[in-house]
This record gives sequence, structure tokens and C-alpha cells, in this order.
Amino acid sequence: MIFKTLKWGIAWSLSLSLFCTNTVSAQKLNGKAVDPVDLVNPLMGTDSKPSLSNGNTYPAIGLPWGMNMWTPQTGKNGDGWQYTYAADKIRGLKQTHQPSPWMNDYGQFSLMPVTGKAAFDQEERASWFSHKAEKATPYYYSVYLADHDVTAELTPTERAAYFKFSFNKTDSAFVVLDAFDKGSEVQIIPEKNMVIGYSTRYSRGKLTNFKNYFVLIFDQPFDNYSTWEGKERFKGKLKSTADQTGAILGFKVKDKSKPVQVRVASSFISAEQALLNLNELGNRTFDQVKADGRAIWNEKLGRLAVEGDNIDQMRTFYSTLYRTLFFPNKLYEINASGEKVHYSPYNGKILPGYLYGGTGFWDTFRALYPFLNLMYPSINVEMQEGLKNAYLEGGFLPEWSSPGFADIMVGNNSASVVADAYIKGLRGYDINTLYEALKHGANNEGPMTAVGRKGVEYYNKLGYVPYDVGINENAARTLEYAYDDFTIYQLAKALKKPKADIELYAKRAQNYRHLFDSSTNLMRGKNKDGKFQSPFNPLKWGDAFTEGNSWHYSWSVFHDIEGLIGLMGGNKQFNTMLDSVFTQPPAFDDSYYGGTIHEIREMQIANMGQYAHGNQPIQHMIYLYNYSAQPWKTQYWVRQVLDRMYQATPDGYCGDEDNGQTSAWYVFSSLGFYPVCPATDEYVLGAPLFAKTTLKLENGKTVEIIGNQASAQNFYVNDLKVNGKSYTKNWLSHQELVKGGILSFDMTSKPNYNRGATLDAAPYSMSTELKTVFKK
Repeated sequence: MIFKTLKWGIAWSLSLSLFCTNTVSAQKLNGKAVDPVDLVNPLMGTDSKPSLSNGNTYPAIGLPWGMNMWTPQTGKNGDGWQYTYAADKIRGLKQTHQPSPWMNDYGQFSLMPVTGKAAFDQEERASWFSHKAEKATPYYYSVYLADHDVTAELTPTERAAYFKFSFNKTDSAFVVLDAFDKGSEVQIIPEKNMVIGYSTRYSRGKLTNFKNYFVLIFDQPFDNYSTWEGKERFKGKLKSTADQTGAILGFKVKDKSKPVQVRVASSFISAEQALLNLNELGNRTFDQVKADGRAIWNEKLGRLAVEGDNIDQMRTFYSTLYRTLFFPNKLYEINASGEKVHYSPYNGKILPGYLYGGTGFWDTFRALYPFLNLMYPSINVEMQEGLKNAYLEGGFLPEWSSPGFADIMVGNNSASVVADAYIKGLRGYDINTLYEALKHGANNEGPMTAVGRKGVEYYNKLGYVPYDVGINENAARTLEYAYDDFTIYQLAKALKKPKADIELYAKRAQNYRHLFDSSTNLMRGKNKDGKFQSPFNPLKWGDAFTEGNSWHYSWSVFHDIEGLIGLMGGNKQFNTMLDSVFTQPPAFDDSYYGGTIHEIREMQIANMGQYAHGNQPIQHMIYLYNYSAQPWKTQYWVRQVLDRMYQATPDGYCGDEDNGQTSAWYVFSSLGFYPVCPATDEYVLGAPLFAKTTLKLENGKTVEIIGNQASAQNFYVNDLKVNGKSYTKNWLSHQELVKGGILSFDMTSKPNYNRGATLDAAPYSMSTELKTVFKK
């Protein structure tokens, strides 16, 4: 076993070294090469609070899709706002798996260097710090902890991390381990300079046999040691098990030239597996791990090579790109035999194969997963196989995993995530089992409201979820179920499934029509008897809708915009309705919530009318002018959002970043196109932000996106050439794009009212495909 472990560790280290030697073509700022990782600000979005989100992010220090991330902890233990930019004290450097503050964390523990006395209580050990003495990069974090006169540094791998604590001369240096509450254990092994233990704290769902096992190995012997439980310290005690436990390791430090270094790893499987995961560090030094992490980030970020002259735009681009490469994160580990294994949050067992967690499909089906399918398809192949395992282990596909089933948000959007991957050409996983999983989820209520389809019997019988049967957010559910049925229809066709399946989901995909109210040209809740709910206020948030109002959700017909245009009375009226989103005042009715939720406040202060970019339901709406012969309006509003709603600063988002979705919107929109309808082959056109962007695809092909004369004033598309030929459509084909080529946009300061203004320029709509007249 030891031989296998060592062999695997050396192999991992060698493969990493080989990987890191690959050349990465640098990005260019004003013609000069710059590494993309140096443009990332991990503090973007951290100046947030529950009442107003500027991102609700934290500085995530980790590797792309790694099992663990690390963050400086300014908030109290258990506080979802674990790092806020306005805070002035740090309590520890914390291992985190947190998708968002609203979901909170699981399996967390922290390390904190202290001096003078062995302060272990989170309030007593906290130290003042300044952003002026803080360095945050994706692969490395450093901070000066003023109260303890110590500089703390860390650099991670996927399942391990290296720490360095530089104390000045003292005989009272300590490193405090906090294993958090809800049940934890620590054991000190002095002869090995080692601490092992586990944390069991989690925030969502109901988990069986859940533990995050950890191992810490120090580079020097302990001068003294203690454990602690709650508020009590036990000097010389080797082991503690309690609601909240920790360890205190003491050192005598001669001078700053010999920092206390700690190698740390964890596992959801066992302490033995945690020790095995420590081999990710191999025999590399702190600086070697740091350099390798930097190389990995440069390679992943560098797959999109941007050239421009605006440093702020480039920083924002790479800071948002960084956020798209964390979630969902790996839950699987590599055992001593080199096999992929995972703890299952769905049944509590240790099982073979891939598993990922930490994302909500209500957010991420829209742009994050389509972005992976374009730029990082191999990682989504693993994710798809992981979804199959989640279905087999839990009986349903998750809609929010944190790490297992989380009962939050609406929709059955796993259907979109699965279908889009296959439609976009991903292969090498068990798609037929996933297809059965989609059908199962579409026709059954799950073990909780957010899994399967709440109200499925009503939906399948009436064609909608009624307003008056005690099911909240019913109109949102109906609209999302209809789109999800479209994605199942698309997958069924691609897999050549029985005609009955194809026709059933094609019919259900048109269920959005049941909620269209021709008297307002908006979507509206409908009672069981077929009458619309009354009274109706289209500005009322919640109630029939999810974190939005009718003006936001009425555009949620991703798959059949032509059908929606027909319901509204044609292009002219449709465009008027689109325009009205921006020309209305940002008025709202928050009575359903009994107060103004942060999503409402973010819309109100943005000065874009009813357009609420800080939340997902309306983020695609700007692109819909492409379906109604006015694509120049898309170009205008996309640039407004890019310029006004995003910056690589602590207040740089206009709402929750949400696991890469809001970031993926920025990245796609900067390229000049956006996936309005995942599970089709198409991207809908906007306009490129940069003078040139090169996409380095996994298949070895490249796509060059040229923005000729692109500038702050020139954001309209006068002409588009694809591989040298004039291109008049308002969409691009994914299958054509991945063959490589050159997209050359001629940019101008004035709209071209002719380009894309014909009916045949419009992107895909289901009504066009079916060539059928549907009745309301």
C-alpha cells in the first residue's frame, strides 16, 4: 500500500511537471505580452452584504474545479459571508467548498497563526489586517496579520495545500487549527509532527456518514501542544472529540528566515485517503507548488487570448473567466490503485467513479455549462458521468448540489445541462442512462420540492402548474418545465428515441402558451379552472414567479421566441415590449416577500428600468432583438451592461455572481455571441468587446474573433465576415465554430439598420422547425 501510494504521488508530480512546461501564448495589452493570471482580481465582488450583493464572492484560492478552495475568513464561523472586503480582521485561513453565502459551506476547517498567548477562540485570535498588505491571486494568497506580527501564505493543489507562516523571533508562536462545530475531532501525533482529524459541519440537505478528514504535517517539531473543546484548552492532550474541537501547536522561532511550514490535505473518504491526497504536493517546495499552480491557471485562462488596449476591460474579462472555472468542483478522489472514487452525499457510501457538486442549474444552465461545452468540453464529460452517478445513487438528478440534494430554487434544468452537452458534441459517457434520468425527473416529484418536478401531475394534465393549488412560483415552474421539455425533445431526436417520446416532449415544450395573457402581452399565473389569477400586478416579485416579476419571466421561452413574437402580435409589438423593459421606472411590489430582497434593490439602483441583470431570469432578454429584426439594439444594450455592470473591483458585479453564470454572461458577451437557447447548436450574435480574441479549442482548432475598430464608441456591427465571406445571419453554429476559423466584425459608431433585419436572419425557434400553427 505504501509503495502504491508513493508511486502514485511521484507519477502525479511528474505528470504535473510535464503539464506545466507547456507553452502558453500570452495575452497582449497595448501590444505587450502579459500572463492572463496576472489580470485576475480574486477580490472582485467581495464588497457585499445580505442586503446588497456586488457579487457575494470570496477570494477563492484553488485550482480549476479542485475539490477544495481556501479563503481568508473575516466572518464568524458558520457565517456565509466568510470574507467581506469591508472587514478589518481575519480569523483564519479556511478550507471552503462554499458555492455562495446563501448556500453556506460544508466540511470546513481553518488554520490561524498567533503569537504571545495561545489564543484559540475565534474572537481572541482574530487579527487586524489591511488590503495594502494582502496579495490575492488564484494560486497564491498572502496576508500580514498585524496583531501577531506574522505573514501567512498559502498555495493549493486540487485536494491539498502548502502553508507558510513567517514569525519574527519569539518563543510563543502557535498555529491554531479550528475543526468547527457540529461534531469534530483532532488527534496530535508529535513524533510525526502531524495532526489528523475531521469536521462534520454542513449546511444543506441531510447527509449520512459525512466527514471531511484532514491531515496536517509540519516541517518542524512541536515545542508544545494542546487540544481545545469549545472554550476550554487542554495542555498536552493528544486527542479531543466534541461539538467543536481544535489543536494548538506551539513553536520556538529563532528568526524569520525559517518559517513554520505546513502541508495539508483532506478527504471525504477517510483519514488514509487524506494522507494519500497529500501526495499531490509530492516533494515539491512551497515555491514550486506556487509556480505549478500559476502555470495551470495560465494554461486554462490562456485558452482565451485577448488583445486590447484597455487594462480595465482585460482585468474584468480574466477576473470573470476565473470565476467560471471553479464550480461544480470535484468530489471524487484517486485511491492507492489510481482509481477514481468518491463519497456519495446521496447515500453515504464510498463508490467508484466521478462526482461533482456545488452548483445550481437554475443559474448555470444558461451560460456556464454552454461555456464549458465550447471551451473545456473534457471537464464536462467528467461532470456528465458524475451526474449519471448522482442519479444512480440518489434516484434523481440534482438541481442544486451542495454537496448533495439541496431544496432550493425551481425548475428541472438538469435536462438542459445534459441535453446541451450532447447536442454540442460531447461523447464518452453514459448518455442513455442520463436520458432515462431526464424522463424520470420530468414525470415525477422528487424527495424534496427542488428535485424532479413539483406539481408534475397538474403540469402533465393541464399543461401548466396552477396558481391556486398551493404550489409557489407556479408560473416560473411552468415556463422552465416547458423549456426543459424542449431540451428532452432535442436529446430524444439526437438519440433516435421512439417517436412517442419525441412527440410527447415536443407537445409539452409548447406549454408556455397556456400562461400568455394577450390583454397584457405578458405571462401570468393561471388557476386550476383555466382562468388567470387576479388581481395581477406585473411588477410583483415572487408569488407566481421566482426572484423576479412577470416582466422578467415573460421572455423565458428560450426555445421558441418566434412563437412568443406571434403571441405578442408580431415583431413591432414584440420590440415595443422589449423596449419597455428599459423605459419603465424600476418600480416594484415586494409584498410577497414582506420586504425588499437584495435582487430587487439591485435592479432598483441600476438605472436600467425593469432590466435586472443581477439575477438570471432576464439575462438573455437583451439578445432577443436578433429574432425580431432589430439586432442593433442587442449590440447597444450588451455594451451598456458590459461597461456599466461589471468591473474588476470589490463592488464589480451587479448582483450575485452565482457559480460562474453571471461571469459566463460577461465572457460570452465580450466574445460577441451568447447561448440564448442551450440544447440547440446556435449562439446568438452581439458584438465583440476586444480588438482580437483567439479561442484555443480542445480539438486543436482556433477561432479568431476580430473587432475591427472596436472601441468605446464603436459597438455596433456594420458587417460580419466568416472566413472571409459576408455573413448575414444573427446567429453562429457551434458545429461550424469548433471547426475553427475567423470571425471578422467591422465595428462602427452608428447602427446598421439593414444587417440582420430580414426574417431569415433570425436564430432558431421551435415554431419554425415544426411549421405548425399552435392555438393558444
